[in-house]
Amino acid sequence: MEEHKLYELKKISHRLRAPGGCPWDREQTHESLKKYLIEETYEAIDAIDAGNDAEIIEELGDVLYQVYAHAEIAEEEGRFTINDIANRIAEKLVYRHPHVFADETVADSDEVLVKWEKLKKKEKDPSRSILEGIPRHLPALLKAFRVQEKTARLGFDFKQTDGALAKLDEEIAELKEAVKTENRERILDEFGDILFSLVNVARFMKLDPEAALQNSVHKFSSRFKEVEKKAHASGKDFTDFSMKQLDEFWDEAKMKER
Repeated sequence: MEEHKLYELKKISHRLRAPGGCPWDREQTHESLKKYLIEETYEAIDAIDAGNDAEIIEELGDVLYQVYAHAEIAEEEGRFTINDIANRIAEKLVYRHPHVFADETVADSDEVLVKWEKLKKKEKDPSRSILEGIPRHLPALLKAFRVQEKTARLGFDFKQTDGALAKLDEEIAELKEAVKTENRERILDEFGDILFSLVNVARFMKLDPEAALQNSVHKFSSRFKEVEKKAHASGKDFTDFSMKQLDEFWDEAKMKER
């Protein structure tokens, strides 16, 4: 029954692009659908964060349809089909989990990741960099995390968190020196190094830097809205308040959270 639904989705994606189907769907290409794949993925993430099962089902369905849409376009061009996609991921998952599907053993999830990376490297050209598999369009924060994660699996890493923290202190000191020079390029370079080092500290502490930043942005926005409410309730314009008064509103907003 469940397999039937997947086949039905394939038939629907074919019908939408067939002669007499949807004019909009028939115009789409791999290139034009890229933005929708990204958008649907972020909507699925929002649904997961909200913890609403109905929304998660709906948004994951939208992501799944994107896969079928791309497969339909490729099948029309005689390149590959949805079955090719399913077969490839099935083969890859079995190959990269010998501790599940074969007789290998692993001590923990960290060892799983190390072995995963080695197996991936065997599949590719040995002269190819381990970093070449990281998507170019990843957001910078996530890309930094993935770069550090991958290089660490090959042993290119600090031994412990103290090393990552010391590197962060070093980069902050270098930014302070760069600011004195008023050289914009150097300042930009050193500022980027601080962000990169912060991501590395997060990795050592097993924190998701994207989630941490999202949390801080949400927290700031929530408190600022409270400040706006207080300013509006006074009947005065926001810009009429001194920074000292606004700080008092901010402290009150922080107290409300506790």
